[in-house]
Amino acid sequence: MGCGVADGAERDIAQAQQVQSVRRQAAQTWFLGIIAFAVVLFLLVQAKFILISLVIAIILFSLTVDAINWVAGVQFGRLRIPLSLAAIVAFSMIAAGLFVIAALVVSQANTVVMSVIVYADQVQRAVIDLAGIFGPEAQAAARGMLRQVEIAPWLRGAAGQAGQVVSATILITLFVGFLFAERIRFSTKLVNLFGDADRAARAERIVGSIIHRINRYLLVKTLVSVVTALLVWAVARFFGLELAGPLAILTFVLNYIPNVGSIAATVIGALIAFVQFGDPWFALGILGIITAIQFTVGQVIDPLLLGRALRLSSFGIIVSLAFWAAVWGVAGMFLAVPIMVAIMIVSSHIPALRPMAVILSREGLPDTDLDLAGRVSRKG
Repeated sequence: MGCGVADGAERDIAQAQQVQSVRRQAAQTWFLGIIAFAVVLFLLVQAKFILISLVIAIILFSLTVDAINWVAGVQFGRLRIPLSLAAIVAFSMIAAGLFVIAALVVSQANTVVMSVIVYADQVQRAVIDLAGIFGPEAQAAARGMLRQVEIAPWLRGAAGQAGQVVSATILITLFVGFLFAERIRFSTKLVNLFGDADRAARAERIVGSIIHRINRYLLVKTLVSVVTALLVWAVARFFGLELAGPLAILTFVLNYIPNVGSIAATVIGALIAFVQFGDPWFALGILGIITAIQFTVGQVIDPLLLGRALRLSSFGIIVSLAFWAAVWGVAGMFLAVPIMVAIMIVSSHIPALRPMAVILSREGLPDTDLDLAGRVSRKG
């Protein structure tokens, strides 16, 4: 009987030790995870210029993959365009487009800087008059605040940002070139990496799904942004706004930022109208017109073309915007949705990370391997 009690006590002690060991391992895992997250976050912040350029290069490269494969498959009698020639043409077009965009951004930045210098006094008077709506105290506070504002540091910062655009363009072009050079060996590298042709094919399907989703999102967003920018430019020209060109370009760029971008572009348009003419009712009219344009294009045309291609949680998009804005600034806000798409798709095919994919998806139903197989069969 004493032996039985002793054996039971030993079992209880062993079970207690096992529970403590499991808890200790769980605590170590959480601790290591926190350290790893902190290290990754530190690297994301410190190397943000290179990483942002790399992510943009990967997105541009992914946009051209399907087009290159289609061009290489076109036949003219017995002749077929070589894959290498199609890749060279695509790379040349991307490089030329990047430098044209960089030149356009720099020129419009110079226009904005010169306009700020010309309209500096007028802006101050407009802000003071606007603050006067809330009473003399608010007007005095606005006047005191504007006295402390220095335009020179802002202008130097704008010039520095323009210089960074040129540097980033060169770096992105180099990254895209190396990605084109490596694409031929991508499938072989996957097989050697996983050591299994089936697992490599599954990874390639996941990458293809990410590319497909991001490409459709960017193409639809580009079309919607172009239409919105043209309409805003037409409205600005019709009402005689001097910064119609920069406002249209700013609208085009900001529309890539979900939810927040269209609001910011609309408010900026109204502020430009108010500063130039000094009439709050005229500015409110411009605000209403641009709001109507943004709502019609963003809430009608955008969902009609995009459909269920993303299936992302609206709350997840806001959180992603906030996180990447804190890490990478404005550039992070532009890249937040593509990065979120990639994370959701990858997480949906890793059992340990599938809860994250469920949270990020709109209906809680992220892709599965069957979805990927069905998409591949439809393409075939």
